[in-house]
Parts: sequence; C-alpha cells; structure tokens
Amino acid sequence: MEVKSEPGSYAKDTVPGAASLGLNSRRIGTLALVFMIIAASAPLTVVAGGVPSNFAVTGLLGIPLSFIVLGVVLVLFAIGYAAMSRHVHNAGAFFAYISKGLGKPVGMGAALTALVAYNSMQIGISGMFGFVFSSFLDSLFGLQVSWWICALVAWVIVGLMGISRVDFSAKVLGVIVGTEFLVVIVFDIIGFAHSPEGVTADGRLPDQLFAPGVGAALAFSIAAFMGFESGAIYNEEVKDPKRTAGRATIIAVSVIAVFYAFSAWAMTVAEGASNVVGRSQEFGPDLMFVFLGEHAPVWFVDLANLLFLTSLLAALVAFHNIVARYFFALGRDRVLPAFLAATSRRSGAPVAGSLAQSGLGLIVILVFAIVGAGSQDPLFPVVTLFTWLTNMGAFGLVLLMALTALAVVGYLRSYSQEYSLWTRAIAPGLSAIGLIALFVSIVINFNVLIGLEGTSVLSWLLPAIVIVPGIIGTIWAIVLRSRRPQLYAGIGTGGSLG
Repeated sequence: MEVKSEPGSYAKDTVPGAASLGLNSRRIGTLALVFMIIAASAPLTVVAGGVPSNFAVTGLLGIPLSFIVLGVVLVLFAIGYAAMSRHVHNAGAFFAYISKGLGKPVGMGAALTALVAYNSMQIGISGMFGFVFSSFLDSLFGLQVSWWICALVAWVIVGLMGISRVDFSAKVLGVIVGTEFLVVIVFDIIGFAHSPEGVTADGRLPDQLFAPGVGAALAFSIAAFMGFESGAIYNEEVKDPKRTAGRATIIAVSVIAVFYAFSAWAMTVAEGASNVVGRSQEFGPDLMFVFLGEHAPVWFVDLANLLFLTSLLAALVAFHNIVARYFFALGRDRVLPAFLAATSRRSGAPVAGSLAQSGLGLIVILVFAIVGAGSQDPLFPVVTLFTWLTNMGAFGLVLLMALTALAVVGYLRSYSQEYSLWTRAIAPGLSAIGLIALFVSIVINFNVLIGLEGTSVLSWLLPAIVIVPGIIGTIWAIVLRSRRPQLYAGIGTGGSLG
C-alpha cells in the first residue's frame, strides 16, 4: 500500500524512509464528530446491557441519577479540554495534553497506558459482539457458530473500515447511532406508556444513589461515557481544528448524560420501582428485549436485537480508529517505531496503526478462543474477554482523564488573558477532584466490576497490566532526557519541534 510523506516533516528528517506525519485533514465536521464520539459509547448497548447490569449488581434505584452526576463532572472536564484543544492539535490527545501540561515523562507514561486502555476497550467489546452475533444466528436461523468466529467477522469489517477514509466511517457510524437512538426512544415511550406503578421520581432521588454501593454504581456508569474524550484525537482531521473538537465533545457528553439518565429512568418506570432491580437480576442484559417482547411487535424486537449487534460494531469501529491514531501519534514522535506513522495515500487513514490494532485484536481473540475451547459456559466471552478487558480500559481511561484535567490547569496558566479563571482552573480543577474520587471508587470496587466475590489475583493483575506500561514509559522518558535529548524533545510535539 502506498504511503504519503510531507516535506520537512520531523519523522522524515530524522528517520530516512519514515512514513507520513499527516492524516487526511478537513474531513470531519462537528455533527459527524458528535456521532463518532457517541458511537464509542454505544447507546443501545449501554441502555440494554449496562443499565440493567448496574441495577442488578448494585441493587440501587438511583442509576438514572448517576448519569447526571457523572455528566456534570465530565462537562466540567470538557470545558477545559475544549479550551486546550484550540491550541493542541495532536492525534494522541491524552498523550500530547499531559506531555504539555504535566511534563514529557508523565506524558510518555500516559501514552502507553492510553494505548493499553483503548486496546482493552476495543478488543473486549469483540467478546460481547461474538456472543451476541452467535446467539442472533442461532435464534433466527438455527445456525450454531462459535463466538470467536463471529468475533472475527467483526474483526474483518472493522479492519477494512479502519484503513478507509475517516469520513466514510463517520457516515456509517452516523447511520448506526441514529437508528440506535430511535430504538431506545421507542422503548422509552412504551415504558412510560406501560408504567405499572405510575410515572414517579424514583431513580432520580439522591438517597436512592448516595447509599452503600454508590461507588460501584458510579464505576459501572462511567463505562457508558468511555470514548467521549476522543473528539480531540481527530483534531488533525476536522474542518475547524480550533472549534470542532471542543464543541463536539461538550455536545456529545451532554447528549449522552441526558439521554442515558432519561432512558434509565424510563426503564425504572417501565418495570416499576419495586420490580426493576429484581427483574434486572433475573434477566440481566436481556431485560430490555424481554420487555419489548411483552409490549412490542415481534419484528421490532428482532430489529432491536439486530441494532444491538450493530451498536457493538459501531463501538468497535470507533475504538479501533482511536487506537490507530494513537499508534500513528506515537510512531510520529518515535515513542514507538516510526513505521507506525504510515498513512494511506488513497484514504489518508493511519494504515499502519490500524493494522497494528487489528493484529493485536486477532491475537487476543484467538488466545481466548483457545483457552475457552473446553468451557461449557456460553457466556464465557462475556464474563472473561468482555468484562475483564473493558473494565481494564475504563480503569485506565478514568486515570488518564484525571491527569488530563490537571494538565489542562497547568497548560492554561499561560493563557490568563484569553480564558477566564473558570475555564482555565476552576472547571478542570473540580473535574479532576471528581475523576480522582471516581478512580478510587473503581480501584475499591474492581473485583465487583469483573464479577468476583472478594479479592483474587485478577483484582490486581488486570489493573497492573494497564498501570505498569505507564510506569515503564515514565522511566523511559527520564532516561531519554539525558541519553537522547533530541528524541526526548520531540515527545508530544506531533512530529514538529517548531
């Protein structure tokens, strides 16, 4: 595949034969980016799978309120994040932001943690996709296909989209996300119309959330927002680098928070406050489809199941694109091998990063397929590959968001004439406090999140897989500072020292 090079680029000047620094710019508008951000959070997957799982595990009625609480924290985060995105245009968003705000050693550590966390999210979702697709084929056509074969179908589709033009992915994701919203809205309407105990404020009352188990509830709910911060990753490809990413991020997180809170409340009303926890524990992620089966036409239930599948596919594509751009950014700065900065002359996509992510995904899927070959549990890919890796990803990303909030405060100190105290310090500072508290909650409740009772090796091993690369990256950067100062100077610069 041909690659393109830019004259005078940092990688070209220092690494003969290195591939391009440039992604295909000016492709993405605000609305398209909003859909790409929301696609990563997978609206139908969250409402159908995440919300009832949260009810079931925590036993709290206040799950709808948890989305509002987290939405406030993340909007505060997005205010400073958007301001910084006007000045830092780099496909390795967290990597670049933390490097500039907290220093290159911390930025290098953040880069490797981000790479592990985003890969974990993407590959973990493939386990759920494989299970859902396998069940779908069995229920509709009587075909019994192993989950890992179904996961590899998604792997091929995602890989092909990853090396295509980014605006093509944006259009596909826009259609999928739009239909997801429609299905959930229909569920909400039917839920309010049914309302066996009437439409009440249950689910939105503070005492129903802020009770024993609130930490686990918030830790579960934050996973629904993962990917909202990805807007800045596309800042080299948007139509207006100074405004598009920031504007899209604030819009996306606001829409996600309100939509999830409303839909979780609709589920509470649909089942009745006295029944929703018990029904969630009985049916788990099938609760929404069981309810629709009782109150909607069969064809609509089948459509909802199909869109649940495409929702997962959209999330896979969105996280794949994020990982590919991280590989690109790290290759361009030579934090990783420079060949990872290769982009396609035809599509402008970060083709080397895309292929690297696909390669990692293939290896992990096959490893879990081999390990699970003797398992008789049909939920094996869900309770292992999906649960373990997506919670690893959320663990790492919340930590990175907390560091990024602090980095925003550090970076915007020199912009006192351009931004108010609220934008450059108070909002990101408050979000940092909230995110640090949330991170502590995830650490405390990690065994609950991965479905274990009490502590086990996995309780510390899975978080360590995310954290240790970050520690190594920080140490590596400190070594580079003295031994290879030119390489160290390029960390987080986007391939240009100017």
